[in-house]
Amino acid sequence: MFNFISTEDFLKDFKKNNPEADITALRKGLLEIGQRKLDGAACAVCGQPIWIVGSVTVGWDACFSCVTDNSNNSNDYEIDLTAENDK
Repeated sequence: MFNFISTEDFLKDFKKNNPEADITALRKGLLEIGQRKLDGAACAVCGQPIWIVGSVTVGWDACFSCVTDNSNNSNDYEIDLTAENDK
């Protein structure tokens, strides 16, 4: 199971590891893809629910397995859509 994290906490961690990243664009992408996930968006390859973090990285609606070619997501982040700051 994913390690769920708020958008803002994910962005803080990402910025720490990628100091030159465009956090504004990343935030916008995460929120847009998060809304698509809430609206029922599915992976463009296999039809499974999308992985927000992976979809923003690859630039298309994708699930964890199609992005990583792996089924074990236990060490990976996913945006917690129930977090107060993500509503």
